[in-house]
Amino acid sequence: MLAELGEGHVSEIVDARSVRLDDGREIRLAGIEVPPPEQRAAATDALGALLRDRDVVLRGDDDAPDRYGRQRAFAFVAGAEQSAQSELLRQGAVLRGIDVPDRDCALSLAAAEAEARAARRGLWSIGAVIKNAESPDDILAGVGLFTVVEGKVLSVRQTGTTTYLNFARNWTRGFAVIIPKRMTAVLEGAGIDVKSLANRQVRVRGWIEAHAGPRLELTQTAQIEMLSGDNR
Repeated sequence: MLAELGEGHVSEIVDARSVRLDDGREIRLAGIEVPPPEQRAAATDALGALLRDRDVVLRGDDDAPDRYGRQRAFAFVAGAEQSAQSELLRQGAVLRGIDVPDRDCALSLAAAEAEARAARRGLWSIGAVIKNAESPDDILAGVGLFTVVEGKVLSVRQTGTTTYLNFARNWTRGFAVIIPKRMTAVLEGAGIDVKSLANRQVRVRGWIEAHAGPRLELTQTAQIEMLSGDNR
């Protein structure tokens, strides 16, 4: 259950996921991530259409500012039952993030994104929004960006305390997902047996790092989805 964190009037749209209130507070919308650079202007416009010059109620699990002084929160237009984040996801304007500790809220956001994906709205009308795990160079072009990657896990390999999901036969240059030891137990608690992921189709999301090839580290269970039977 999200706690109420106050209210305010939106005076400015800062970017595709941030607004400024008339009391000077900058609100970073929790639970969503900005789309690829070429789609950010459209996402900013969508946010403006929803929240510019509107009264909002803020809800969340923590009102402490981040390192940039922004307050992370879910924004609800006064009287609305659904958050602005849910509406943006339903429009296909933004991507679902991974930083939502409230389970019901996380499920709601995932459902909103799935609706947009199934209807091919917004971002999802553009095939390139999901990167192919078999195209490492394309994935590497997004180093440092929040990215969604989809493909078949060819092998699961453990080195020391770290597990790797390899999506290419060339482990060095191909795309791989890094799973730290602590996350193996977390995933198992969520019903995901890491060792059984070989030959499974999965969708993962997070920030791309460059080693010899593109890498994505799992720190949250919300970053991985099983695609068996998924008719996206």
